[in-house]
Amino acid sequence: MTERVLRLALPNKGRLMEPSVTLLRDAGLSFETTDRALSVRIRNVDLDLLFVRTEDIAEMVQDGVADLGITGQDLLAETGAALETLVELDYGRCRLVAAVPAGSVAEKIDDLAGTKVATAHPRVTASFFAEREIDLTIIPLRGSVEVAPKLGVADAIVDLVSSGSTLLINGLRELETILPSQAVLVALPISMSTRQSACGQVATVLKAVVAGRRKRYLLLNSPVSAVERITAIIPGLEAPTVVPLAEEGWMAIHSVVDAGELWDLLPRLESAGGRGILVLRIEQLIP
Repeated sequence: MTERVLRLALPNKGRLMEPSVTLLRDAGLSFETTDRALSVRIRNVDLDLLFVRTEDIAEMVQDGVADLGITGQDLLAETGAALETLVELDYGRCRLVAAVPAGSVAEKIDDLAGTKVATAHPRVTASFFAEREIDLTIIPLRGSVEVAPKLGVADAIVDLVSSGSTLLINGLRELETILPSQAVLVALPISMSTRQSACGQVATVLKAVVAGRRKRYLLLNSPVSAVERITAIIPGLEAPTVVPLAEEGWMAIHSVVDAGELWDLLPRLESAGGRGILVLRIEQLIP
């Protein structure tokens, strides 16, 4: 019997959908999507995309409906699915936090003992407070959890935040982070997977895209007298590549550097004698 095409489950809406689609296209996959598409065939790879509710992705992978899935770490933890995280995708970053009304007497997480806490993540919340041995009542909610204290439904909440602005708007203040979260690529553990090689290939390519986004390819020219100073500054993956230019007395220096370090790095390179400094994006990188 012919083995079916590999299936990757993606969010069909929400904050993870567009970044996930962009990630796959940056990885070189060719496909078209529509608002109503539930399944999409990749043109250049034996891979099907399944667009489903983000909340269902972990369960679909665990049940074998999909071989791989992209979901949030918070949702993965909430389902309790026994899946392996293959790649942390570096988008959709947020935090699951405990928060109380600004006027609450609670100053630390232990002060929530005996209170009612509303959340859309009851499993993770219950586990967190059980580990802390804090006895309280959990109120499962869907939707606008942050309004629960105003409505008298709960004394505190556990909810996802990105910037924290939603908490401020609703008169809430944060007590503690319960779980950091970001988008992840998940699959059945290797010991349970019958498609380890194919899943590993997808993971490798996506990991290369994520790594490339974090780095930049740096090229510059330097007088021979400044090469030692400049190479001492550049924090590359390995030692920078230094090659002579056609013009005598000048060298070209190439290196891969962290994108986040360029703000401080470029002025230092210029001051050290670097000229013709060029920074290029990296599409994919396997360190």
